[in-house]
Amino acid sequence: MTEEKISILIEALPYIKKFSGKTFVIKYGGSIMQNEKAQKTFIEDVALLNFVGIHTVIVHGGGPKISNLLEQLKIQSDFIDGLRVTTQETIDIVEMILSGNINKNLTSQICQYGINAIGISGKDSNLITVEKKYLYKNGQKIDIGYVGNIININEAFLEELIQKNLVPIISPIGCDKMGKTYNINADTVAGAVSSALKAEKLILLTDVEGIYKNMNDPSSLLSLITLDEIDQYIEQKIISGGMIPKIQCCIEAIKHGTRGVHLIDGRREHSLLLEIFTHKGIGTMIKKGVNEKWQKNIS
Repeated sequence: MTEEKISILIEALPYIKKFSGKTFVIKYGGSIMQNEKAQKTFIEDVALLNFVGIHTVIVHGGGPKISNLLEQLKIQSDFIDGLRVTTQETIDIVEMILSGNINKNLTSQICQYGINAIGISGKDSNLITVEKKYLYKNGQKIDIGYVGNIININEAFLEELIQKNLVPIISPIGCDKMGKTYNINADTVAGAVSSALKAEKLILLTDVEGIYKNMNDPSSLLSLITLDEIDQYIEQKIISGGMIPKIQCCIEAIKHGTRGVHLIDGRREHSLLLEIFTHKGIGTMIKKGVNEKWQKNIS
């Protein structure tokens, strides 16, 4: 057992050396936040990443908690193409849950491990500037309320926090130029932040193990995939439905400077460490080109 533990540490050494001083943007949310054991190991993983010199920026969601409160208040919650229709009444509740309850609880829990985390929203220091987002279906323009489309990220503000060894915990709420508050998809925020910071990695914690070549065959999980292959899989409908917006967020992040994107199962204990510090990893890594494909984490 001792030899096995030492072997694990030795396997992690080259990754620690390569990524120390680099920035990882991590999207955390969904049903994973309802799993106490997964939440605890996630926070432990974030603490370890910071202790070995990796800068982390966390973007969190909170959809299930928002839906639960809206249901308790007997407020109808509608979705179009995966986006919550956000009325004036709803946006106040969304902000209260995201920027208040979830953001501050997560920040507090990370701080308990000796990490200097700071909870912020996109409204702080104009971190996330948005414009009103509309959907278009069958030639019709659909108003989905106070849902924002990101037009700018104040990366200088984030870089200043990182330089001070603070871990930003970001709530996906933003403002337009008139100061109106908008709800933003957390995956989109994570991708935009990763692009702005030219992060080494964007890591999306999901409810699935990654991208499968065949959804009905667990053994077909892809450990590594390139942008060209993704385009082919979307065309062939191997990647479809609700996975497409998430994948598009990953594609944009890579095109705008993120070195690698990882989709991993956040329900699995210590999924972050297993993906980043082992040769095989546990999820799917997306890279830009074929010439980078020969190794998952070290190239």
